[in-house]
Amino acid sequence: MMRVVYPLVAMFSHRGWLAAVPLVFATFATPWALGEFTGAPSPNAHPLPADNWPVPAILQNISAKPGVVELNLTASPTRLELVPGKPTEAWAYNGMVPGPTIELREGDLVTIHFTNKLKQATTVHWHGLHLPATSDGSPLNPVLPGASRDYVFRLQPGSAGTYWYHPHPDMTTTEQVSRGLYGALIVRPPKDPLEGIPERLLVLSDNRFTPDGAVDLPDHMSAAGNLDAQNGREGDVFFINGHTMPSMAIRPGELQRLRIINAASARVYRLTVPGQKLIHVGDDGGLFEKPREVDELLLANSERVEFLVRGGAPGSRTTLRTLPYDRYSPQTRPTDWEQPHDLIEIKTTTDTPVPALIVPQSMRAVRPIDIRTVAARRTIVFSQGMINNKTMDMKRVDVRGRLNTTEIWQIENVVTMDHPFHLHGFQFQVLDRDGIPEPYLSWKDSVNVPKHGKVRIAVRFENHPGKWMFHCHILDHEDMGMMGILELLR
Repeated sequence: MMRVVYPLVAMFSHRGWLAAVPLVFATFATPWALGEFTGAPSPNAHPLPADNWPVPAILQNISAKPGVVELNLTASPTRLELVPGKPTEAWAYNGMVPGPTIELREGDLVTIHFTNKLKQATTVHWHGLHLPATSDGSPLNPVLPGASRDYVFRLQPGSAGTYWYHPHPDMTTTEQVSRGLYGALIVRPPKDPLEGIPERLLVLSDNRFTPDGAVDLPDHMSAAGNLDAQNGREGDVFFINGHTMPSMAIRPGELQRLRIINAASARVYRLTVPGQKLIHVGDDGGLFEKPREVDELLLANSERVEFLVRGGAPGSRTTLRTLPYDRYSPQTRPTDWEQPHDLIEIKTTTDTPVPALIVPQSMRAVRPIDIRTVAARRTIVFSQGMINNKTMDMKRVDVRGRLNTTEIWQIENVVTMDHPFHLHGFQFQVLDRDGIPEPYLSWKDSVNVPKHGKVRIAVRFENHPGKWMFHCHILDHEDMGMMGILELLR
């Protein structure tokens, strides 16, 4: 078996998860961490070099019972400095943007007491989690202004991964996310095969503001708003954990694990570190069976990715960069779309280089979905603003299926711009893209479907009956009706 040698990782080999790794963020007091119910990051067993990395506080568990997590989460208006010197009227979870990070473990019984202090109805969607339909936070179950709701679910074995939470009300998701309502959710396994690698969380988002610091949300009927309606809303300010261009320190030869969430409304990130291979270890639903080396990674909005970066020569500097990616129709392509953007600065310290150890070649078992018996094969057609030539109707069921069955869906994009597909409640496996088999096996809940492209997925429906959403995750498109309802019957 080929062995790949990288710094800082002890070699492991096991069919399942291995040694648990605590959260290893450096503590950083953000100026907007004003919300109650938040706690400090977890103990740091493998310290990161000192830097100015912004770390959202972790939402504190108020239950003392083992395996039981009880959290308080509130959405409310607040006033924050999202851009220096210009206070913004934001909407925030527990007073911060992004909201506090939720840390859970496989097997936890979770209750989240949510209160809506906005003047609009909202929900909290637990993006990517397998949970009861009544706790999914879809637009079918709105939380009215001034009301509260408990979201209750138990995390299944094998669910460890990087997820996020955000509003999902009917027709106003773009506004609520753009004003600041989004946060990270991490599910940890009993044992982690990447123990010993310091990790960082990166919540990527973009936004734009008026000269006085207000969030720029033009009406879709205006000229600028119409461009948003077609392309999805993009901003010219790039945030990482609510900060612009933070820096991370790394020791010479050291590996660090980056958990990255694309929380942008529409932007696709094409991530690279110039002059370095990325060690791609996981996607939406957690780690792969084996790591893979890549030059760059495409991250459509709502997708997540995990990869390892390594420190360079002592005292050297580089960046995590997003390269140009043409997801647009020719008629609506922005004039500056070919401009690359640096997202973070990576500074290698002048410390003594760390010794090289081995990245495990077996991280966890990822078994393929059995497609020998398929209950249904469906075609989902994305056109501009519609799915299968229909716009969203909250009273209509678009697809009916049954629990304990496997289906194959072909998502076809028939227009000249990309559309990312997201399925609520159930993870799937990508079979092929434009007829080309997927080169690696992973668990996904979102997948980009390029212009005039086709993606085939296999999904196994288990445990949870009810009504589920599937939609384009460009939030403007979702709001305007590019969404359908799947009903699963027993």
